[in-house]
Amino acid sequence: MKRSLYLAAAAVVLAIGTATYIGAGSTAAPQSTFVLLDGSTRSTADLKGRVTLVNFWATSCVTCVAEMPKVIATYDKYHAKGFDTVAVAMSYDPPSYVVNFAQTRKLPFQVAIDNTGAVAQSWGEVKLTPTTYIVNKRGDIVKRYVGEPDFAELHALIEKLLAEV
Repeated sequence: MKRSLYLAAAAVVLAIGTATYIGAGSTAAPQSTFVLLDGSTRSTADLKGRVTLVNFWATSCVTCVAEMPKVIATYDKYHAKGFDTVAVAMSYDPPSYVVNFAQTRKLPFQVAIDNTGAVAQSWGEVKLTPTTYIVNKRGDIVKRYVGEPDFAELHALIEKLLAEV
């Protein structure tokens, strides 16, 4: 019994500490509405036509905070070529913390607050942060990472998806 609990705990630590690629195939991104910091909304349908990184994160998540400069650099590198980013703050993250984080770090992309947890639920019951989805121009999820992605690999994927018609 103790051994199985130990192994389960080790698996959780591994999943949290290391980016895990979980293939998503060509699953359509779920229909959901993102409520942005300025009170406006975006829907999944608004993502079509652009390659989009949807990042579930929290201000209390050490890995999320550490990866954010790389998320910003990725956005800056590819935005003019048809790439977008939506950073979705988890329901347990106080909105004032999210607003402060976005302002002090000058996040250049859209930041949404999932205050009910409905968005995280619709995207596969997201519970671990960071969880990142890559959505192609057709609105299909092509990749999901749990933990910080390998950004060199991520950039190669983004370039491939941007080249698609």
